[in-house]
Parts: sequence; C-alpha cells; structure tokens
Amino acid sequence: MLSAENMNSFSRRDFLKLSALSLLGLWLPLPTFSKQLFPNLQGRVIDTTITVFDLPSFSGNRVKVYWKDAVIPITEVTVGDELPEHNRVWYRIGEEGYAHSGTIQPVQTELQEPVLDIPQGGNLAEVTVPYTDAHWGPGKEYEVAYRLYYLTTHWVASCVTDQDNKPWYQIIDDKWEFVYYAPATHLRIIPLVELSPLSSHVPPRAKRIEVNTHLQTVIAYEWERPVFMARAATGAVFSNGDFSTPAGRHFTNHKRPSRHMAAGNLAYNGYDLPGVPWVSYITEEGIAIHGTYWHNDYGRPRSHGCINLTPQAAKWIFRWSHPLVPPHEQRVYETYGTPVDVI
Repeated sequence: MLSAENMNSFSRRDFLKLSALSLLGLWLPLPTFSKQLFPNLQGRVIDTTITVFDLPSFSGNRVKVYWKDAVIPITEVTVGDELPEHNRVWYRIGEEGYAHSGTIQPVQTELQEPVLDIPQGGNLAEVTVPYTDAHWGPGKEYEVAYRLYYLTTHWVASCVTDQDNKPWYQIIDDKWEFVYYAPATHLRIIPLVELSPLSSHVPPRAKRIEVNTHLQTVIAYEWERPVFMARAATGAVFSNGDFSTPAGRHFTNHKRPSRHMAAGNLAYNGYDLPGVPWVSYITEEGIAIHGTYWHNDYGRPRSHGCINLTPQAAKWIFRWSHPLVPPHEQRVYETYGTPVDVI
C-alpha cells in the first residue's frame, strides 16, 4: 500500500512498475517477475484471438496465434514499448514470445476439496480454475448453461453427486433465479475470515474513495491519507451512447458479493456476465465498482459506466467500504455508505 509520502514521490517509472503488477492483482516492488516466484501462473485468452510476438511490442514479429479461452503459461511480466500508452504491460508466454496483457486474464489452476455440508442460505464460492462449464444438471451429460471464469463468485446452495458419484455444487443464479451445477472441485467456498471487514478500527466517517477518470485510478483514503490504489477502467463512449461514469459524490450504500449482470443486445454492445465479483453500487441506476474478468486492460475508459477493477482490488474495496455485508447475505441496501468522489 502507498503512504502519502510515497504518493508524493511516485515517478512515472514507478507508476509503470505498479501498473505491471496491479494487472495481476499484486503489490510488489519489482518491474518484472519470473515463474520461479509464481510457478502456477497461467493466462486465459479473453479475446477471440491474441497474437504472440518475438518482442514485447506490437511492431515485433508475429510468431503464434491463440484462440479464446486457451490457457497459456505466463513466465514473466515486463513493460513493453511506448504503445499502447495506457497499458504497456506484456506477458512472456513460455519460450514462444510476448503477448499484450490487455486480452489475457491471469489465472491459476487450483483444485479444491469439496464441502459436502452447505448451510441453509448457501455459501459464497469463487472459481479457482481458468474456467469451468456450469450445466443444467449435475453431470456433463446435461447441456451447458454458462461458462464460469476464474475468480468469479457464485452462491452455492448444496453439494450433490452425479451418476459417477462425483460432487457438483448447485448454484443459484441471482438475476434469473436459474439453478445450474458446476464441478465442486473447481470452486472454493470462501472462508468467513476473507469476508471480514478491513480497517474496522477506522470510523466510517474517516473513509473515502476517489475515482479519477482522467488518470483511471481508484484511491481509498483514511483520514485523507491514501491507503490503497488500483488502476481502473471507467465508463466510455460507444457507438450506441455515452456511458461515461457520472461525476460527483456518490455512496456505496448497495453492495453484493456476486451479481449476474446482463443488459442489451449481445451483438450490439450488450453483455451477459454471470458471477461478477465484489460489487459496490454507487448509483440507483446500477453504476458500481466491481471486479472484472472479461478484460485485463486497465488505464482507459471502456465500461458501460461502472468502475472496472481486478477481482482482487474490487474485493479489497468491498471489504473496506461501508455498509458491511453479513457473510451469508447476498446483498445489503442501506441509506448510508462510504463516499465515492468521481472526478
């Protein structure tokens, strides 16, 4: 975390180092790191295709193409050339070359021990593999309902077994009230300690969040001292309208640890996104600070009005801000919340 003194002496080079690491949800004083530090680090291709170059630059030679949802090794993170200016972070893909970070989601593959006894009301869980397919029934013989991606969050209602005695979690969709099933080894029941509030000793009146749409940053303050910063992607102008994040003072009075977000025509800037993690709404129209898994390209406006963060950063804001969400509750809606100044 950054102190006020460190913020004042923050150089452009330091900011680029932070950018490289914040796109992995990490806070380390290094411009690059190797696979030795994170031996299981992988990347999931987000776009339809990505290109691997021999250098960390779009002017390099093209050496390979990967398709959507391919899982590839990330062996190094580095800062590339001057373009694109907002995001110069590149990932080294094994010995093949380099790919730009914006269209690769950093992931890991961590299989879980299933929890067989789910309490009434359910448990919050997160996906711990690059992706898993949720089916309409407990088994792969059922049709796929949705593909669930790494670090998305979902409400697990029960654990059942398929015809081969393998465990599946029953998931309740919070928007459409669908019920579908995912392999229990692919989701982690989130322990209560990870849902506890951060900086609970600090009174709510001393907390404030600043969203800078020019710098594309989110900074959290305690007593006007910066204690957390993350790069963001705020609202943009699209062909079908201006979705800029509204300026002014707002409050995080409505929060949900998981939300299925869907709107519009999928062929025309619409979206259908189950399991959006760590949602802190700031307007009645649905503008929120939340985690993002459909891009990794922070530093420029590109959302439909929301403030996109990495899931790790959004989780920090969710736990730190007010009001607090009880561990087994799917939402909280109050008349108060942490101030959010969008400038």
